[in-house]
Amino acid sequence: MYQNTIALVLGISVLAGPAVVQAESRPMGFFITSTGIGNGADLGGLAGADAHCKKLATAVGAGQRDWRAYLSTEETDKRGIFARARIGNGPWYNSRGELIATNPSDLHLYNRTITLESALDESGNRIKGRADKPNEHDILTGSQEDGSAYFPDEQDHTCNNWTSSAEGSAQVGHHDRHGGGNLSWNSAHPSRGCSQEALIKTGGAGKFYCFAAD
Repeated sequence: MYQNTIALVLGISVLAGPAVVQAESRPMGFFITSTGIGNGADLGGLAGADAHCKKLATAVGAGQRDWRAYLSTEETDKRGIFARARIGNGPWYNSRGELIATNPSDLHLYNRTITLESALDESGNRIKGRADKPNEHDILTGSQEDGSAYFPDEQDHTCNNWTSSAEGSAQVGHHDRHGGGNLSWNSAHPSRGCSQEALIKTGGAGKFYCFAAD
């Protein structure tokens, strides 16, 4: 009672205190892009994809963080860049302050928190899943389930390292963990192609995951 009286005199809301602390201690560090870049899987390479993450985060007041697209790359004679190596050490929270993962191992080995309800865009909106129209649950990753790049082979898993909107293919995950019996959020199946039309036919829209790496 005494504390409440003091708070009222000073014009401070006691109830607001914990909420403010919680919001400050759980800044957004994960989201799915609300829009793709618009040119299929040609994202302008990793740099272009990172810039898109930064642009969307900035629009909602979170641009001060070091945003990275969750995308792997490929090379001819060796494995390319691992998506998991680009995104820092966590923890990562979504736009509602809900914990997505505490660290990379939690994200890839034990993760059950990326779901239709938690894998939100930068504004806190839900991304359409397999049961919605249109279905947009295919999220570009170019990665294997452990977040690593593919070993060199004859297949294209990254739409020519995110620079092709025509020939090739990209590995995608299902953010809603539904469809074709595959529950992987980051490595469900390859796309039918790299154009915007091909991505839509597969069940996507050219969207991808963004993580804060700082």
